[in-house]
Amino acid sequence: MIKKAFIFDLDGVIVDTAKYHYLAWKKIANQLGIEFTLEHNELLKGVSRVRSLDIILELGKVEASQENKNKWLVQKNEDYLSYLVDMNESEILPGVFPILQFLREKQQPIALGSASKNARPILDKTGLLSYFDAIVDGNDVTNAKPDPEVFLMAAKLLKVNPEHSIVFEDSVAGVQAANIAKMISVGIGEGSILHEAKYIFKDFTAIDTDFIEELIRT
Repeated sequence: MIKKAFIFDLDGVIVDTAKYHYLAWKKIANQLGIEFTLEHNELLKGVSRVRSLDIILELGKVEASQENKNKWLVQKNEDYLSYLVDMNESEILPGVFPILQFLREKQQPIALGSASKNARPILDKTGLLSYFDAIVDGNDVTNAKPDPEVFLMAAKLLKVNPEHSIVFEDSVAGVQAANIAKMISVGIGEGSILHEAKYIFKDFTAIDTDFIEELIRT
């Protein structure tokens, strides 16, 4: 049996920390008098912290010095981390844990491919760290999705070719990155948004082990 690489994004795929990112960004937007809604927040999915701030500033047509940008980036991360202090396994999204367990039973290599710079502490707090054979996050890459760097690096660490890799993503940029890398893209979320993915599921509760078996075999 050919080993496949199963690569997971973090925010919005494994854990629901996207809401904490939103709260932290909204706090800064409010300070700057910029309207920032949940719809606007969709623009930040899979995007680096630096680019996310630029998008928010563009929304409000606000120009800022690099000094102020750096200050806001630090503030955003501190606010975000403050929300994670009490994080535990209850933050794992429904259906994720059984899939990780099944992949482990089938001895399939598992990696994380995320733009988050806080991936390791989040996986540790939720008790999932031991399930991942490789972790590639925002500390390891220079190019943000849809550049496929994060996924290609993850596959390389797992010693699996890109064409034998499967990516679970909830963002358009992430799905595009997987497709560019010639990997199988599995969208987690709304089909109308993630229509470029090869497969789309509303969440992991809609994914059964037969589907995973099929991915392993083909």
